Amino acid sequence: MNEADLSTASKGLAAPYQTTDGDFRSKITGRTILILIGVAVVLRVGQEIFVPLALSLLLAFTLAPIVSFLRKRSVPKIAAVLLAVVSAFCAIALFSIVVATQVANLAENIPTYQRNIVAKVHALAQAGSGNGVLDHLSRAVERVGAEIQTRAVESQNPSDTAPSVREPLPVEIVTRSDPLQTLGNLLLPLISPFATAGLVVVLVIFMLLEREELRDRFIRLVGLGDLHRTTAALQDAGKRVGKYLLMQLVVNTLYAVPISIGLWALGIPNAILWGLLTLVLRFVPYIGAVIGMILPLFLALAIAPSWSLVIWVGVLYLVTELVSNNVVEPWLYGAHTGLSPLAIIISAIFWSWLWGPLGLMLSTPLTVCLVVLGRHVPQFGFLDVLLGNEPVLEPHEKLYQRLLSGDPNEASDNAEEYLEEEYLVDYYDKVGMPALLLGESDRQRGVMTEAQIALVAASSLTLVENLSDIAVEEENEEEEPAENPSKSPTVPETDLPDGEGRSVLCIGGRGGLDDAAAAMLSQVLEVQGAVARTASHSDLVARGALALPLEGVDTVIVTFLNGNSKSRARQIVRRLKRLKPSLRVGILIPTANGQDFPRIEPLEIDADFISSSITQAAEFGLTPSAPVSVKVVARKIARKRSQPKVQSEVSASD
Repeated sequence: MNEADLSTASKGLAAPYQTTDGDFRSKITGRTILILIGVAVVLRVGQEIFVPLALSLLLAFTLAPIVSFLRKRSVPKIAAVLLAVVSAFCAIALFSIVVATQVANLAENIPTYQRNIVAKVHALAQAGSGNGVLDHLSRAVERVGAEIQTRAVESQNPSDTAPSVREPLPVEIVTRSDPLQTLGNLLLPLISPFATAGLVVVLVIFMLLEREELRDRFIRLVGLGDLHRTTAALQDAGKRVGKYLLMQLVVNTLYAVPISIGLWALGIPNAILWGLLTLVLRFVPYIGAVIGMILPLFLALAIAPSWSLVIWVGVLYLVTELVSNNVVEPWLYGAHTGLSPLAIIISAIFWSWLWGPLGLMLSTPLTVCLVVLGRHVPQFGFLDVLLGNEPVLEPHEKLYQRLLSGDPNEASDNAEEYLEEEYLVDYYDKVGMPALLLGESDRQRGVMTEAQIALVAASSLTLVENLSDIAVEEENEEEEPAENPSKSPTVPETDLPDGEGRSVLCIGGRGGLDDAAAAMLSQVLEVQGAVARTASHSDLVARGALALPLEGVDTVIVTFLNGNSKSRARQIVRRLKRLKPSLRVGILIPTANGQDFPRIEPLEIDADFISSSITQAAEFGLTPSAPVSVKVVARKIARKRSQPKVQSEVSASD
């Protein structure tokens, strides 16, 4: 590669490292907090209004794909909406009737289960005699059993339990009221649930019929100035919520069916009831399945004299849960809800406090809507940060944070996860160098102390050392092919030349962070088979760079993270070439890319090449070429020299 080629190549170098501040995220201000508190108060006070609206909206999201499916089959719009809504609410009504029937049947059989419960508690009390908790539990169960027995006897023989002593008759003073008021007091508690259900049905029907009209009005109200963002938010919310509710219903159904069959096979009474309750309770994140398992376990404890039935019921729920979580849900869910596990728990607590049990069941889809709002509306970006499951820090930002904390071990763990899919050179180019550039930027702004700079540099060197095993594995990769090629890292973007027979010295240009960048480059060169060594920036000034181990070295690469290093780079290049004229000297300076800092041409500083990334530095450093000679600069002003005294004496004698 000659000088012209190097100059041309340097002009075409891209800018692989950009230290931008990232996407805009709205900060949580005092005004925002007050608005959120006000919204929560309004939702709590007006729950009688907002609960039907929220329930109708979520049902509309759920039924919208069904309506669209029917419309594609040439079903008229009104017929498709009515068919979907009627089918859904008929299923809900059938579910309610079955549950009510099963609950009534269970209530009738409760007294028959008390004997087994008392016997098991007595056995526990005898096994743990002296344990205060078990003694108290035994006495409590005995009292409950005696009370149930007494009530049962009284209900069967009321005449036998008549008191022998005549007690005074209670006198109740009743004030006459308006018949209409009395009728209203009796009917309103009965009518209210049906009225709410009817209101929800009507709202769902009209939301589905006027879906396009409501969408256009919403866009006109809040997003006419940014149709792209508003449309994306609506599509994202509808897709996430609708798919979550439908898929969750399918998953819960596939979960409840084997539970019901298994409980029936084990002889648990009212198996259909427990299956239906499990179907509903699994809409509650994390704790729903546990709550649905408690009652069947208690019933197994009540009906069987031994403990084996309780164990079998627990095994049934455990196996079904494992199959559902590891097979059914990954198969059916094409995309996640976008919520972090902690956000799901916190949202469940918040919405249950706000709207009770119904809020607990609706917590996940409602929170999904909030995350979508934060993802597409910058003013609410903090909602996506707090509740979403997307990484809030880029890999290089996360690495820099770990280096600042002096924790290279966790940084190494993150790097190893990254290197499962990428090569070492890609990691250093995409993560390592950008992290060091963040440190250099903070250093130039004066926000880092010398101790912090030294800590980041030392942590970076430790990180490079921790990744040496991976470097050895990559170096031997061609000789020992991977057992499972499908799990091997992707092919690097640039095929680097073989470094066999090449000897390269990597030196930091100005400080400890430059030394860390040189160590990263040196490790990449070793992976390519070259003999690579490193030297500190302090060696450049020690005895005029005479302390550098240049024997046997054919190429030196000096790293600079500071883009304003042209003069310093020129001095180092000329000093090294004067020490060893046959030496090729290159510069790695990622920020001098024509954007952050002016581009530096190799011929301007007598360098053999200038690279803006580790990949380019390794490529140029391992490519054989004749070294560039140091240009002799002609002096414009000749230095005056004093004439010899002999000549002056001769001229005087003449």
